[in-house]
Amino acid sequence: MNMAIYLDHAASTPVHPEVRQAMLPYLDEYFGNPSSLHRFGRDARQAVDEARDKLAGALGAEPGEIVFTSGGTEADNFALIGAAMAGRKRGKDHVITSAVEHHAVLETCRHLERIGFRVTYLPVDETGEVRLDALREAIDDRTALVSVMYGNNEVGTLQPVEVIGEIAHGHGALFHTDAVQAFGYEPLNVRELPVDLLSVSSHKINGPKGVGALYVAKGVSLIPHMFGGSQELRRRAGTENVPGIVGFGKAAEIAAASRREHVEQARRCRDAMIRVWEKEGIDFVVNGHPRRHLPHILNVSFPGTETEILLMNLDLEGIACSSGSACTSGTLEVSHVLKAMNLPEEVLRSAVRFSFGRGNTVEEVTRAAETTARLVRRLTGQMAG
Repeated sequence: MNMAIYLDHAASTPVHPEVRQAMLPYLDEYFGNPSSLHRFGRDARQAVDEARDKLAGALGAEPGEIVFTSGGTEADNFALIGAAMAGRKRGKDHVITSAVEHHAVLETCRHLERIGFRVTYLPVDETGEVRLDALREAIDDRTALVSVMYGNNEVGTLQPVEVIGEIAHGHGALFHTDAVQAFGYEPLNVRELPVDLLSVSSHKINGPKGVGALYVAKGVSLIPHMFGGSQELRRRAGTENVPGIVGFGKAAEIAAASRREHVEQARRCRDAMIRVWEKEGIDFVVNGHPRRHLPHILNVSFPGTETEILLMNLDLEGIACSSGSACTSGTLEVSHVLKAMNLPEEVLRSAVRFSFGRGNTVEEVTRAAETTARLVRRLTGQMAG
């Protein structure tokens, strides 16, 4: 096999060496429970507090507004269920989301429907952007929460979160955004965004897996979904994952400091791939918004190919990419995001997601693009350009 080229950073990222180094002492020397009052516990508590400060600083939040979770999925679940149940106490029984959300949001909304909530799934246009007219039509005074992701994990389209938040607040509803893919690429500042709840995840920004966080604006009431101890200001019971939280804090600190450099490198990689395919003269379609998109995600269809076959051939060539969300990989179902965008069948069934991150170079991305072009020509019978 050729030397592997990893182009699936939207699924997960390698742990940054500085993150790994920061975590090591809390896997060995500082092993105490943060809730214990002795020195071992106090050392662990100090580490959690410092990590909370770092993450809060990266988001423009106050430390007390950060709730650590087991990842982005739990953060989304807590935001939606917690806000919906709190809203029910005030006579609100309606939740609004979009048809292109991550399954962590969509499956939670289906759960809310099963327990009596009304849920509206907003349509999107052909670029994956939410139709604001549909939001204005759907929202009412019984809407407890609007949840629309910041940037799409499959096609990268950025949503008009500022406008969505204003519409939600205009009807007395809370606004949650899943910013898991945007964190580290977009200048997220919760003091400047009309958001009440915001989800992030460690392993998307070169931190460890198994840890995430939910920003909860001061004054926002959520019904806890986990019960036990009084951790996280009684909002999320359970002993904290100290090594993971320490790693997340360090990863957030690094991501905030290097965001501009990270964005420019991702853009160079993305543009390099497209240039190769244009030069090679193969048929391809870039999915998502042509301008308002996350820089590190490139979802592209190669009409005449089949996604799974192309992915297997790319893997045999040492190129790691995906068909979309890692949470649904291994299935032969067409992406719900691309379906919602009403794209042609040949585009739906030939889509591949390349996503860039730390360690990728223009040179290796160019090689990957050239290999992709060669495979596409072989699978479709296209002549070289």
